[in-house]
Amino acid sequence: MIIGLPKEIKNNEFRVGLTPGAVSAFVQAGHQVLVERAAGTGSGFSDREYQEAGAHIRDSAGDVWSESDLIVKVKEPVESEYRYFRRDQILYTYLHLAADGPLTRALLDSGVKAIAYETIVGRNGGLPCLAPMSEIAGRMAVQEGAKYLEKTYGGRGILLSGVPGVERGNVVILGGGNVGTNACKIATGMGANVTVLDVNGQRLAYLDDIFPRQITTLYATRDNIRRALAQADLVIGAVLLPGRATPKLVLREDLALMRPGAVVVDVAVDQGGCIATSHPTTHDAPTFVVDGILHYCVANMPGAVARTSTMALVNATLPYGLELAAQGVEGACRADRGLLAGLNCYGGHCTCSGVAEALNLKYVDPTGLF
Repeated sequence: MIIGLPKEIKNNEFRVGLTPGAVSAFVQAGHQVLVERAAGTGSGFSDREYQEAGAHIRDSAGDVWSESDLIVKVKEPVESEYRYFRRDQILYTYLHLAADGPLTRALLDSGVKAIAYETIVGRNGGLPCLAPMSEIAGRMAVQEGAKYLEKTYGGRGILLSGVPGVERGNVVILGGGNVGTNACKIATGMGANVTVLDVNGQRLAYLDDIFPRQITTLYATRDNIRRALAQADLVIGAVLLPGRATPKLVLREDLALMRPGAVVVDVAVDQGGCIATSHPTTHDAPTFVVDGILHYCVANMPGAVARTSTMALVNATLPYGLELAAQGVEGACRADRGLLAGLNCYGGHCTCSGVAEALNLKYVDPTGLF
């Protein structure tokens, strides 16, 4: 199979879908790999490294897309890339389709076989291709939130750790999954007061065990959320419903409960966000203010730490990529039900129930298609 690696063109996206080591793994398995020139430079990988790994360099994205059977990316294609889609081509990347109707329609119209990293289920459960980016985004959320709390960035002028004789900052984390847990690690490490809200009692018990006496856990009722917001300096949206649009846990009127200059970091924004006033931003213009509350809603946060993110991501995605290259979508999905859960579009059909529900599309069970 011919594997294509185009350069990412989303705003300030420096990650790349394959490392030279991953290219070598595909080549050793008998596949050909085409890499767009300079695709890996943002992550510190040169064209020469890819060539030494066995890749062939192409001068344009169009060449890579047109010649390849399997396209490996990081972020969902942007509108200028839709023209490259073609029937029976395999697209393997993050997609987040529940919050992106135009991309979903373009994929369905083209007949692309689209596998979304974020809905692949591991053999022991969990979301193995989403987990490493969730870990990074959770850690970055506190780091970025702490920065934007500084008065020079428009925040309240709060140091999360406090100092002797001065109270610590208050961090509220909505969701106790991978993002929330990693946000907890950094926030508690900084010395902040941390409150985590979730609807999963077992998850709250787990967090209480691993952060003893360092955090407060609350069941995510409407009343508890509003009371937590009133005390918050930094709110981190860390809610995930795999493949589905994120529920809005903080409404616009709730912002009036918060202190002017408080900061919201909505990590869930690529699935629609759990803060009603969120909308995707870029690293070029990462923040905006609504009702006195500073919002940070960058949809590709891990792209800012591209080398770390690329290596962590490829560690998770490479095994599935090799399965797809060896067996095609049909064979690989028949052999691995978790990979089948990652199939979002196939031959013009929406094959992810969460996407279909969010966008009011007809869902088609993929097991009946091949």
